[in-house]
Amino acid sequence: MTQAVIVIPAYNAAATVARAVESALRQTALCAVVVVDDCSKDDTVRVAEGCDDGSGRLTVLRQEINRGPAAARNRAIEASDAPWIALLDSDDEMEPDRVRQLLDSAGDDWDFLADDLWKVAEGEPAEARTRLLSPSDFKPITLDLASFVEGNLHSSRGNRSELGFIKPLMRRAFLDRHGLRYDDAMRLAEDYDLYARALASGARFQVINPCGYVATVRRTSLSGNHRTEDLRRIVEADRRLLARPGLTDAERRALKRHFCQNQREWSWRRLIDSVQARDPVRSLSCFVAHPHVGWFLIGKLAEQGWLRLIRRLSPSGSV
Repeated sequence: MTQAVIVIPAYNAAATVARAVESALRQTALCAVVVVDDCSKDDTVRVAEGCDDGSGRLTVLRQEINRGPAAARNRAIEASDAPWIALLDSDDEMEPDRVRQLLDSAGDDWDFLADDLWKVAEGEPAEARTRLLSPSDFKPITLDLASFVEGNLHSSRGNRSELGFIKPLMRRAFLDRHGLRYDDAMRLAEDYDLYARALASGARFQVINPCGYVATVRRTSLSGNHRTEDLRRIVEADRRLLARPGLTDAERRALKRHFCQNQREWSWRRLIDSVQARDPVRSLSCFVAHPHVGWFLIGKLAEQGWLRLIRRLSPSGSV
Protein backbone atom coordinates (compact mmCIF):
# COMPACT_ATOMS: atom_id res chain seq x y z
CA MET A 1 0.00 0.00 0.00
CA THR A 2 1.21 3.49 -0.81
CA GLN A 3 2.42 5.10 2.41
CA ALA A 4 2.21 8.73 1.32
CA VAL A 5 1.31 10.94 -1.60
CA ILE A 6 3.68 13.73 -2.56
CA VAL A 7 1.70 16.64 -3.99
CA ILE A 8 3.45 19.03 -6.36
CA PRO A 9 1.62 22.13 -7.61
CA ALA A 10 3.34 23.55 -10.68
CA TYR A 11 3.01 26.71 -12.73
CA ASN A 12 5.41 27.59 -15.55
CA ALA A 13 7.90 25.23 -13.94
CA ALA A 14 9.33 23.49 -16.98
CA ALA A 15 12.88 24.40 -15.91
CA THR A 16 12.62 22.83 -12.44
CA VAL A 17 9.74 20.36 -12.24
CA ALA A 18 11.75 17.36 -13.43
CA ARG A 19 14.15 17.69 -10.53
CA ALA A 20 11.24 17.87 -8.08
CA VAL A 21 9.36 14.91 -9.55
CA GLU A 22 12.43 12.72 -9.85
CA SER A 23 13.37 13.40 -6.23
CA ALA A 24 9.83 12.42 -5.21
CA LEU A 25 9.95 9.18 -7.20
CA ARG A 26 13.34 8.32 -5.63
CA GLN A 27 11.92 8.26 -2.10
CA THR A 28 12.76 5.09 -0.19
CA ALA A 29 9.24 5.10 1.24
CA LEU A 30 6.54 3.92 -1.16
CA CYS A 31 5.03 7.19 -2.37
CA ALA A 32 2.54 8.16 -5.03
CA VAL A 33 3.39 11.44 -6.76
CA VAL A 34 0.69 13.80 -8.05
CA VAL A 35 1.65 16.85 -10.09
CA VAL A 36 -1.07 19.41 -10.73
CA ASP A 37 -0.18 21.84 -13.48
CA ASP A 38 -1.94 25.14 -12.83
CA CYS A 39 -2.62 25.98 -16.50
CA SER A 40 1.01 26.72 -17.32
CA LYS A 41 2.01 28.56 -20.47
CA ASP A 42 5.18 26.54 -20.92
CA ASP A 43 6.04 22.82 -21.22
CA THR A 44 5.53 21.94 -17.55
CA VAL A 45 3.07 19.12 -18.32
CA ARG A 46 5.27 17.54 -20.98
CA VAL A 47 8.37 17.70 -18.76
CA ALA A 48 6.54 16.26 -15.76
CA GLU A 49 5.04 13.42 -17.80
CA GLY A 50 8.53 12.68 -19.14
CA CYS A 51 9.62 11.75 -15.61
CA ASP A 52 7.36 8.67 -15.55
CA ASP A 53 9.49 5.73 -14.43
CA GLY A 54 6.96 3.06 -15.35
CA SER A 55 6.06 2.28 -11.72
CA GLY A 56 2.54 3.65 -12.05
CA ARG A 57 3.11 6.01 -9.12
CA LEU A 58 3.14 9.29 -11.09
CA THR A 59 -0.03 11.16 -11.98
CA VAL A 60 0.03 14.47 -13.86
CA LEU A 61 -3.16 16.54 -13.85
CA ARG A 62 -3.87 19.86 -15.52
CA GLN A 63 -6.10 22.69 -14.35
CA GLU A 64 -8.24 24.19 -17.11
CA ILE A 65 -7.80 27.67 -15.64
CA ASN A 66 -5.15 29.07 -13.32
CA ARG A 67 -6.55 28.75 -9.79
CA GLY A 68 -3.47 29.07 -7.60
CA PRO A 69 -1.40 26.68 -5.46
CA ALA A 70 -4.09 26.04 -2.83
CA ALA A 71 -6.57 24.71 -5.38
CA ALA A 72 -3.80 22.69 -7.07
CA ARG A 73 -2.80 21.06 -3.78
CA ASN A 74 -6.42 20.26 -2.95
CA ARG A 75 -6.87 18.53 -6.30
CA ALA A 76 -3.69 16.52 -5.76
CA ILE A 77 -4.82 15.49 -2.28
CA GLU A 78 -8.14 14.22 -3.66
CA ALA A 79 -6.39 12.27 -6.42
CA SER A 80 -4.93 9.81 -3.90
CA ASP A 81 -6.12 7.97 -0.79
CA ALA A 82 -2.66 7.57 0.77
CA PRO A 83 -2.78 7.93 4.57
CA TRP A 84 -0.08 10.61 4.64
CA ILE A 85 0.32 13.74 2.52
CA ALA A 86 3.73 15.27 1.82
CA LEU A 87 4.24 18.67 0.21
CA LEU A 88 6.83 19.57 -2.41
CA ASP A 89 7.10 22.78 -4.43
CA SER A 90 7.95 22.43 -8.10
CA ASP A 91 11.27 24.28 -7.75
CA ASP A 92 12.41 22.30 -4.69
CA GLU A 93 13.63 18.74 -4.15
CA MET A 94 13.89 16.08 -1.45
CA GLU A 95 16.70 13.78 -0.48
CA PRO A 96 15.76 10.09 -0.98
CA ASP A 97 15.13 9.14 2.66
CA ARG A 98 13.20 12.24 3.76
CA VAL A 99 9.66 10.85 3.70
CA ARG A 100 10.81 7.60 5.32
CA GLN A 101 12.38 9.49 8.21
CA LEU A 102 9.24 11.57 8.71
CA LEU A 103 6.98 8.52 8.64
CA ASP A 104 9.15 6.72 11.18
CA SER A 105 9.17 9.76 13.47
CA ALA A 106 5.45 10.47 13.17
CA GLY A 107 4.13 7.03 14.06
CA ASP A 108 0.85 7.32 15.92
CA ASP A 109 1.97 10.34 17.92
CA TRP A 110 1.69 13.23 15.46
CA ASP A 111 -0.85 14.54 12.96
CA PHE A 112 1.62 17.01 11.41
CA LEU A 113 5.37 16.45 11.41
CA ALA A 114 7.70 18.99 9.82
CA ASP A 115 11.47 19.09 9.53
CA ASP A 116 13.73 22.12 9.41
CA LEU A 117 14.39 22.89 5.75
CA TRP A 118 17.60 23.40 3.84
CA LYS A 119 17.69 26.61 1.77
CA VAL A 120 19.81 27.12 -1.35
CA ALA A 121 19.85 30.41 -3.24
CA GLU A 122 19.00 30.04 -6.90
CA GLY A 123 22.17 29.46 -8.90
CA GLU A 124 24.30 28.61 -5.86
CA PRO A 125 25.96 25.19 -5.35
CA ALA A 126 24.24 22.68 -3.07
CA GLU A 127 27.09 22.98 -0.58
CA ALA A 128 26.09 26.59 0.10
CA ARG A 129 22.80 25.62 1.71
CA THR A 130 21.70 26.91 5.09
CA ARG A 131 18.93 25.91 7.47
CA LEU A 132 15.59 27.70 7.67
CA LEU A 133 14.78 27.66 11.39
CA SER A 134 18.00 27.03 13.28
CA PRO A 135 21.70 26.95 12.39
CA SER A 136 22.23 23.92 14.63
CA ASP A 137 20.34 20.87 15.85
CA PHE A 138 17.56 21.35 18.38
CA LYS A 139 15.27 19.21 20.50
CA PRO A 140 11.92 18.44 18.85
CA ILE A 141 9.51 21.38 19.12
CA THR A 142 5.82 20.84 19.77
CA LEU A 143 3.73 23.61 18.23
CA ASP A 144 0.42 24.92 19.47
CA LEU A 145 -1.66 27.60 17.76
CA ALA A 146 -0.14 30.48 19.73
CA SER A 147 3.49 29.47 19.11
CA PHE A 148 2.83 28.80 15.43
CA VAL A 149 1.17 32.17 14.84
CA GLU A 150 3.94 33.94 16.77
CA GLY A 151 6.40 32.18 14.47
CA ASN A 152 4.79 33.98 11.52
CA LEU A 153 4.91 37.54 12.89
CA HIS A 154 7.08 40.35 11.58
CA SER A 155 10.09 41.21 13.71
CA SER A 156 10.85 44.76 14.81
CA ARG A 157 13.01 45.04 11.67
CA GLY A 158 10.11 44.08 9.43
CA ASN A 159 11.29 40.55 8.60
CA ARG A 160 8.70 37.81 8.83
CA SER A 161 9.50 34.71 10.88
CA GLU A 162 9.84 31.47 8.99
CA LEU A 163 7.38 28.91 10.38
CA GLY A 164 4.89 29.41 7.56
CA PHE A 165 7.41 28.00 5.07
CA ILE A 166 7.73 24.55 6.64
CA LYS A 167 6.46 21.57 4.64
CA PRO A 168 4.93 19.10 7.09
CA LEU A 169 3.88 15.52 6.55
CA MET A 170 0.11 15.60 7.20
CA ARG A 171 -2.14 12.78 8.41
CA ARG A 172 -5.09 12.46 6.00
CA ALA A 173 -7.39 11.01 8.66
CA PHE A 174 -7.01 14.16 10.76
CA LEU A 175 -7.71 16.44 7.80
CA ASP A 176 -10.76 14.42 6.81
CA ARG A 177 -12.11 14.20 10.36
CA HIS A 178 -12.04 17.98 10.70
CA GLY A 179 -13.01 18.82 7.12
CA LEU A 180 -9.69 20.57 6.49
CA ARG A 181 -8.32 21.50 3.09
CA TYR A 182 -6.51 24.52 1.68
CA ASP A 183 -8.64 27.60 1.08
CA ASP A 184 -8.91 27.68 -2.72
CA ALA A 185 -9.35 31.47 -2.68
CA MET A 186 -5.94 32.12 -1.09
CA ARG A 187 -2.85 32.59 -3.24
CA LEU A 188 -0.61 33.83 -0.44
CA ALA A 189 -0.12 32.34 3.05
CA GLU A 190 -2.42 29.43 2.20
CA ASP A 191 -0.05 27.15 4.14
CA TYR A 192 -0.20 29.37 7.24
CA ASP A 193 -4.00 29.33 7.10
CA LEU A 194 -4.29 25.53 6.83
CA TYR A 195 -1.76 24.84 9.59
CA ALA A 196 -3.37 27.41 11.90
CA ARG A 197 -6.84 25.92 11.38
CA ALA A 198 -5.45 22.44 11.99
CA LEU A 199 -3.83 23.56 15.26
CA ALA A 200 -7.05 25.28 16.29
CA SER A 201 -8.77 21.92 15.69
CA GLY A 202 -6.34 20.14 18.02
CA ALA A 203 -3.64 18.87 15.66
CA ARG A 204 -0.58 17.33 17.29
CA PHE A 205 2.21 19.17 15.47
CA GLN A 206 5.95 18.66 15.91
CA VAL A 207 9.03 20.15 14.22
CA ILE A 208 12.29 18.19 14.10
CA ASN A 209 15.78 18.55 12.64
CA PRO A 210 16.31 18.38 8.85
CA CYS A 211 15.38 15.17 7.06
CA GLY A 212 16.19 16.37 3.56
CA TYR A 213 13.83 18.97 2.10
CA VAL A 214 15.90 21.35 -0.04
CA ALA A 215 14.16 24.63 -0.87
CA THR A 216 15.35 26.89 -3.67
CA VAL A 217 15.22 30.55 -2.71
CA ARG A 218 14.13 32.51 -5.76
CA ARG A 219 13.76 36.26 -6.13
CA THR A 220 10.73 35.74 -8.36
CA SER A 221 8.81 33.37 -6.07
CA LEU A 222 5.03 33.81 -5.83
CA SER A 223 5.27 34.30 -2.07
CA GLY A 224 7.15 37.53 -2.69
CA ASN A 225 4.32 39.06 -4.75
CA HIS A 226 1.82 40.66 -2.40
CA ARG A 227 -1.25 41.72 -4.32
CA THR A 228 -3.93 43.75 -2.59
CA GLU A 229 -6.43 40.93 -2.96
CA ASP A 230 -3.96 38.39 -1.54
CA LEU A 231 -3.50 40.48 1.59
CA ARG A 232 -7.25 40.93 1.99
CA ARG A 233 -7.68 37.15 1.99
CA ILE A 234 -5.11 36.78 4.79
CA VAL A 235 -6.92 39.42 6.87
CA GLU A 236 -10.19 37.55 6.33
CA ALA A 237 -8.56 34.25 7.31
CA ASP A 238 -7.30 35.76 10.56
CA ARG A 239 -10.72 37.25 11.23
CA ARG A 240 -12.29 33.79 10.88
CA LEU A 241 -9.69 32.29 13.20
CA LEU A 242 -10.35 34.98 15.80
CA ALA A 243 -14.07 34.17 15.65
CA ARG A 244 -13.50 30.54 16.63
CA PRO A 245 -14.86 29.65 20.08
CA GLY A 246 -12.60 28.34 22.81
CA LEU A 247 -9.40 30.22 21.98
CA THR A 248 -7.01 30.71 24.86
CA ASP A 249 -5.82 34.19 25.83
CA ALA A 250 -2.38 33.44 24.36
CA GLU A 251 -3.89 32.24 21.08
CA ARG A 252 -6.13 35.30 20.83
CA ARG A 253 -3.21 37.68 21.52
CA ALA A 254 -1.04 36.05 18.86
CA LEU A 255 -3.83 36.05 16.30
CA LYS A 256 -4.67 39.70 16.99
CA ARG A 257 -1.04 40.68 16.40
CA HIS A 258 -0.95 38.71 13.15
CA PHE A 259 -4.29 40.23 12.11
CA CYS A 260 -3.12 43.78 12.85
CA GLN A 261 0.16 43.34 10.95
CA ASN A 262 -1.61 42.05 7.86
CA GLN A 263 -4.37 44.63 8.12
CA ARG A 264 -1.73 47.37 8.03
CA GLU A 265 -0.03 45.81 4.99
CA TRP A 266 -3.38 45.44 3.25
CA SER A 267 -4.32 49.05 4.00
CA TRP A 268 -0.98 50.28 2.62
CA ARG A 269 -1.59 48.38 -0.61
CA ARG A 270 -5.15 49.77 -0.79
CA LEU A 271 -3.79 53.28 -0.28
CA ILE A 272 -1.29 52.84 -3.12
CA ASP A 273 -4.05 51.51 -5.39
CA SER A 274 -6.40 54.38 -4.58
CA VAL A 275 -3.69 57.01 -5.14
CA GLN A 276 -2.83 55.44 -8.49
CA ALA A 277 -6.55 55.48 -9.33
CA ARG A 278 -6.75 59.14 -8.22
CA ASP A 279 -9.59 58.30 -5.86
CA PRO A 280 -9.26 60.65 -2.83
CA VAL A 281 -12.36 59.29 -1.08
CA ARG A 282 -11.02 55.75 -1.16
CA SER A 283 -7.59 57.03 -0.08
CA LEU A 284 -9.06 58.72 3.00
CA SER A 285 -11.10 55.63 3.87
CA CYS A 286 -7.86 53.67 4.33
CA PHE A 287 -7.03 55.80 7.38
CA VAL A 288 -10.27 55.38 9.33
CA ALA A 289 -10.62 51.60 9.74
CA HIS A 290 -8.66 51.43 13.02
CA PRO A 291 -6.35 53.88 14.82
CA HIS A 292 -3.34 51.54 14.53
CA VAL A 293 -3.85 51.45 10.75
CA GLY A 294 -4.08 55.23 10.40
CA TRP A 295 -0.90 55.87 12.37
CA PHE A 296 0.92 53.13 10.44
CA LEU A 297 -0.07 54.74 7.11
CA ILE A 298 1.01 58.16 8.30
CA GLY A 299 4.38 56.70 9.27
CA LYS A 300 4.76 54.96 5.90
CA LEU A 301 3.92 58.17 4.04
CA ALA A 302 6.44 60.10 6.13
CA GLU A 303 9.06 57.43 5.43
CA GLN A 304 8.41 57.55 1.70
CA GLY A 305 8.52 61.36 1.71
CA TRP A 306 11.85 61.31 3.53
CA LEU A 307 13.30 58.80 1.06
CA ARG A 308 12.20 60.94 -1.88
CA LEU A 309 13.80 64.01 -0.34
CA ILE A 310 17.09 62.15 0.16
CA ARG A 311 17.01 61.01 -3.46
CA ARG A 312 16.50 64.55 -4.67
CA LEU A 313 19.37 65.85 -2.55
CA SER A 314 21.69 62.99 -3.47
CA PRO A 315 24.21 63.92 -6.23
CA SER A 316 23.52 60.65 -8.03
CA GLY A 317 19.78 60.90 -7.60
CA SER A 318 19.63 57.69 -5.57
CA VAL A 319 20.21 56.59 -1.98
